Amino acid sequence: MSLMLKLLSTTLLLSSFVYADSVSDKVEDFLDDKFMENSRLKNVDVKVSDVVPLKKLKGWNAYIIDAEASLKSQPKKVIKQRMIWFSNGQVITKDLTDMQTGESLSDIVKPAFKDAYYTKENLICGNVDAKHKVAIFSDPLCPFCKSFVPDALKYMKKYPEKFAVYYYHFPLERIHPASVPLVKAAVAAELQGNKDVVEKLYKVKINPREKNEKKILQAFNSTVGTKLTVADLKEATIARQLKHDRDIANAVMVAGTPTVFLDGKVDKTKQKYKKVK
Repeated sequence: MSLMLKLLSTTLLLSSFVYADSVSDKVEDFLDDKFMENSRLKNVDVKVSDVVPLKKLKGWNAYIIDAEASLKSQPKKVIKQRMIWFSNGQVITKDLTDMQTGESLSDIVKPAFKDAYYTKENLICGNVDAKHKVAIFSDPLCPFCKSFVPDALKYMKKYPEKFAVYYYHFPLERIHPASVPLVKAAVAAELQGNKDVVEKLYKVKINPREKNEKKILQAFNSTVGTKLTVADLKEATIARQLKHDRDIANAVMVAGTPTVFLDGKVDKTKQKYKKVK
């Protein structure tokens, strides 16, 4: 759970609202005030980026929120979070669940994967004009990712006219510290012209909790066949690419790994690519 979400309870009353012109204004003001109650945050800014009416609940809307704040202890560190809240103008809640299907309504209203997010830097296999586009957000040290990504890529690489596969680095630094240097090394290797780096990335054997960059890099070089140094990982181009991937992950509200999109929609089963004719 993000730092911001920890600051708010699941359901909150809007009775303390100052009069505003719309429910969107109320949602912005309310969340802004609530986040500001946390003594660790400053310069909080909350904006409603989209409003999606809920067909199943008359009078209720989903509000896609972009929140930004900085930490008082680290003024230069900016926290950015995109999230979904639901409100009918009187009550606000973080989630709603369909009692018949058990489905979270948050999954229904999540932002679509825009065409602009499919960039050449992220295309790892298939033709750009392939019939179907697959986007994968993954951490190479995530156990589920290690069991899913290599097999999925092996399958889709057989059909370059059918699948264009785009890969986005999403290292889970808190639980896999070693994943950050690893993905930096992967980007550096790709920039040097090395092929099939992502597939090889999942073969690197290293303790996910390892923090020694030299040790991590040694394991990467040994597996991928590169001669990268720690200095190579500090290139500005690498930082820009990883920021690019994080920004897209935030835009489409990726929260865990692996997350898979097929033709712009989240595939929670992660298996729909096998059913594509």
